[in-house]
Amino acid sequence: MDGTKFGYWLPDGIQRELHFIDQNATGQILVDEPLSSIDKDRFIVNSLMEEAIASSILEGAATTRKKAKEMLREERKPRSRAEQMVLNNYNTMKRITELADDELSTEMLCELQASMTAHTLDDESAAGRLRRPDEEVRVVDVTDGRILHSPPPASELNKRLDLLCRFANETPESSFIHPVIKGIVLHFWLAYEHPFVDGNGRTSRALFYWFLLKQKYWLAEFLPISRIILKAPSKYMRAFLYSETDGGDLTYFVAFNVRALRLAIDDLRLYMTRKQQEFRQARSQMRTVRGLNHRQVELLQHALRHPDSNYAIRRHMNTHRIVYQTARTDLFGLVKKGFFKTKKEGRTYIFSPIDDLPLKLKLRKP
Repeated sequence: MDGTKFGYWLPDGIQRELHFIDQNATGQILVDEPLSSIDKDRFIVNSLMEEAIASSILEGAATTRKKAKEMLREERKPRSRAEQMVLNNYNTMKRITELADDELSTEMLCELQASMTAHTLDDESAAGRLRRPDEEVRVVDVTDGRILHSPPPASELNKRLDLLCRFANETPESSFIHPVIKGIVLHFWLAYEHPFVDGNGRTSRALFYWFLLKQKYWLAEFLPISRIILKAPSKYMRAFLYSETDGGDLTYFVAFNVRALRLAIDDLRLYMTRKQQEFRQARSQMRTVRGLNHRQVELLQHALRHPDSNYAIRRHMNTHRIVYQTARTDLFGLVKKGFFKTKKEGRTYIFSPIDDLPLKLKLRKP
């Protein structure tokens, strides 16, 4: 990458995890029943939201998962810089899926960073461009102010990013690098270069997602890897530091990220299995009620467990990736059947379960 040489080695544990990832991230998800296209869309939406929220919180966004998800589902405007960070991350993750067949370029990296940082920077001109020589950028330990990383000079960035892009795009016949390992190296490399005034961590993780999708690891679209990282952010930072300070040994960083990817796959399988079991249970409970579709069944099941919840047309639309009229018909259909009530707040319809919903359904409250 510069005068410092970086390398890695693959102990048996990492190779075992890579084999698991190859088996589970490129083929059919192993759950009880095959996923329908509706299930896939819902899981993708949820995973993109989870990734956007976790990645933003890693970078200091002060918001809660619940509030951030409500904003995304209801498509309301961000009310704070933290919420803007989450929305930016969500929109960027969706954009990455559109770029999966493109070659990497400095222009693409700048586009991703601009998308990640829109309306969140003190200097808005820093969005979508490389840092300048007069802009001093350092990675600092917030607890004691200690400098953890000083990136290479800004004057070298164009040349260095050209090398990074060439590495991402080339498929040399003489040597093979496992695609997951190569994606992790790209993640580290871009973070090491720190080419932007802000948004380097988020853009580096976005680059990792882009490379996995480009290499046909289609399950990456479902995996909120940052949520795993968020459980151990100090280990994530130490993996960067150890790799840089221990003679350029990337094995620390590789091991951490391979493990995070494995855990994200495990989490996804558990989540999908649980959701399918909940749906089957709801379908069984609601079988005495005629004329309900699977989305209405899911709404009723949620309402039984969360009787104080409110629902909105736009939120229902975004959760299930359906058009506005279909979402409206679903919710007003539950009102017509006497399961939901509705009121207007401004120009927005708000729906909520009736007080005696369990009795109405002739079910005991779970």
